[in-house]
Amino acid sequence: MTSLEEVARRAEVSAATASRALSGRGRLSDATRARVQRAAADLGYVASAAASSLATGRTRSIGVLVPLVDQWFFAQVLDGIATRLAPLGYDITLYNATDDPAQRRHLFRTSLRRGRVDAVIVLSLAMSAEETDELRALGLPIIGLGTPILELATLRVDDVAVGRAATEHLLGLGHRRIAHIGPAYPRDAGGDIPTLRHRGFVAALADAGVESAGFARADFTIEGGHRAAHELLSRSERPTAIFAASDELAFGAVFAARELGQEVPRDLSVIGVDGHDLSGFFALTTIEQFPHAQGMAAADAALAAVGEDVTAPAPALPFELVVRASTAPPT
Repeated sequence: MTSLEEVARRAEVSAATASRALSGRGRLSDATRARVQRAAADLGYVASAAASSLATGRTRSIGVLVPLVDQWFFAQVLDGIATRLAPLGYDITLYNATDDPAQRRHLFRTSLRRGRVDAVIVLSLAMSAEETDELRALGLPIIGLGTPILELATLRVDDVAVGRAATEHLLGLGHRRIAHIGPAYPRDAGGDIPTLRHRGFVAALADAGVESAGFARADFTIEGGHRAAHELLSRSERPTAIFAASDELAFGAVFAARELGQEVPRDLSVIGVDGHDLSGFFALTTIEQFPHAQGMAAADAALAAVGEDVTAPAPALPFELVVRASTAPPT
């Protein structure tokens, strides 16, 4: 492994000057800084993270706290974060928060306190008041992305507006028997994403003077959407349209309709949320929420918070209705 001293010799400067040139600290001429950086690149020099942390008090790593690492949405967000961090020499330290109380206690009381990161991004994670306090006690910038925690500075899509937009699209087509599937509890007063989308669904129906054609609870999976849609479509008075709280739920609803001999969209209109990579393949009408761009925005917020020359994003993130062939007027 190339040492700092070898870089200094190649650039014909002292080791101290080479260190200042590569860390960005101290006053040096542009020509000297460029010569050292060129020598480092020629020799393949990579600064020791431990040494850099000791010298600067910075780890050049951003922690990301995520509830599910195997879902498409979170994979897109993480890729967006990495896209922004890598060019500035920052790494990601990933922390997976499961539903296991012992794992979460160790995460908040031990893992996050090891000083490995300069800031923490929290992705759509519900936390207890105690966990929130422990996170804030780290003394680090904390950036929420879609989190329901009021105490955290959070970037988020207006999920009530998302639910409204999806439902109003179906209402605008003439549907009056509209059902909803998602993880929300209908009477939940919380601020989590699925509950907010359900709230938008209810509000849009109320404004139109239309009663709900049903709600079926399901997790954010194709299997969950399949089971929930099967339940709704097996009723004596089935819905003519379904608003699914995610595209994967919507895919499951489409499969269930086909199994029951119903054609989409002739017999059933289906709309989802996300802008999943496969939504075009399924010709699915969706509310695109640009998860990759969400990740980039969260990274920018974290970078700005640790003092990098990056413009902090606005907290309100965009979404867009994308109309495809899975929705049509009722027959």
